[in-house]
Amino acid sequence: MFVDLVGYSKLLIEEQRERLSQLTEIVLATAQVREAPDEQLIRLPTGDGMALVFRNSSEEPARCALEIAEALKKHPEIPVRMGIHSGPVSDVTDVSGRTNIAGAGINMAQRVM
Repeated sequence: MFVDLVGYSKLLIEEQRERLSQLTEIVLATAQVREAPDEQLIRLPTGDGMALVFRNSSEEPARCALEIAEALKKHPEIPVRMGIHSGPVSDVTDVSGRTNIAGAGINMAQRVM
């Protein structure tokens, strides 16, 4: 699942920080993110948003997106796009030594956004 802020690059730097912080708080408050065991959820910052990879559930991303959309009704100043796709992915280690994901599943989720 990808979430990004619409118009992020046009915001002033302080506005970028504030909106991303607000979005992060909303996402972290969702039941799906709060309750997911660390090994079942990969959280990846993308600069203007984030990717959430729910390892063992095709339903949790949809539930999470709905909860985020509901919370954002109170924050019209935070326009977002969300994309969800279920497909094959592989674990990879990034340049920082952290777990990351590669494959058609994550690529398509970003494209449908």
